[in-house]
Amino acid sequence: MDAIPVSSPKGSAPADDVILRTVGLTKRYGQRLAVNQLNLDIHRGDVFGLLGPNGSGKTTTLRMALGLVWPTSGDIEIFGGSITNTEHHRLALQRIGAIVEQPAFYPFLTGPENLRGVATFAGMADSAATRARIDEVLTLVSLAERRRDSYKKYSLGMKQRLGIAAALLNNPELVILDEPTNGLDPAGMVEVRALISRLAQEGITVLLSSHLLHEVQQVCTRVGILKEGSLLAQGEVNSLLATEGGLVLSFAEAQMLPRAAEVLHTAGQSGSAPWIRGVHYVPPEPGAWIPPGGWLLAVDAPVERAADANALLAGQGIYAAELRRREASLEQYFLALTGGTATATRAEAPVSAPQGGTK
Repeated sequence: MDAIPVSSPKGSAPADDVILRTVGLTKRYGQRLAVNQLNLDIHRGDVFGLLGPNGSGKTTTLRMALGLVWPTSGDIEIFGGSITNTEHHRLALQRIGAIVEQPAFYPFLTGPENLRGVATFAGMADSAATRARIDEVLTLVSLAERRRDSYKKYSLGMKQRLGIAAALLNNPELVILDEPTNGLDPAGMVEVRALISRLAQEGITVLLSSHLLHEVQQVCTRVGILKEGSLLAQGEVNSLLATEGGLVLSFAEAQMLPRAAEVLHTAGQSGSAPWIRGVHYVPPEPGAWIPPGGWLLAVDAPVERAADANALLAGQGIYAAELRRREASLEQYFLALTGGTATATRAEAPVSAPQGGTK
């Protein structure tokens, strides 16, 4: 499937606004095609999410950008120059901070002590300026108050934030993070998400990979969606989700659900309500009220047509217990794009439902 380009309201980004670009980037491991003709544009100031399931080529792409893996074909341009220019790439890497694997620190050393070790390995002088920079990044990642604690006492979220602090030591313009919230508990995810937002506020461009679409939606400004190494879509999050969403209905009586599905599906198919683009069953969100029958009815229709949908049902003696906006999500968008299904977002109709009631 070809990538779906989405332009910002201001049009295409000027060349000097693109901090990292991939052009036909391809990587093969033997017969396996890990990355396939990838064309990405990361703009200065972006929080750009490279999204996709495990094995979609996200980490391989980041490794190629950092020079850890060499492309089979194609090119990567960073700060206006190709990685094939060895000297330019070396200088460009000095302007990048990255975490591609779980950072390793000494468990019995404190955060500042560990960062001093990282600074030494990075060739930074043991100077007042380096110590001041360590204090700055500890403050930025909200670890200054825990500076006397050893690393082994840190929570998972704190350990990940210390890793990001290490990536910030060289005062980078671009930070690359591979699955920054992977393995964290909800509190740790919130901590890292807040940190990424702070980095953006500091003017740092962030490129991150993740398979947790819900998490990414809350922090990224632009995304690229990968599947099996190929780019399916790229653009601003708000633009990509502009056509998503719709309506969700629940019913106090289980027998009303298939009847409502049939009425709305028929109206959409017959042309009497062409604004109904589809009808399907979805489970309630975790922790939400479970209606009789255990299912909700999702209607792919503009939110401003809610009253019209209600009127269609009322005309047939069907009344919804609740009718509300269905919030658009990257997960919904990804599933629609790939033709996938997931019980957390979309499910097959119960066997007792009329076959014509779903689409």
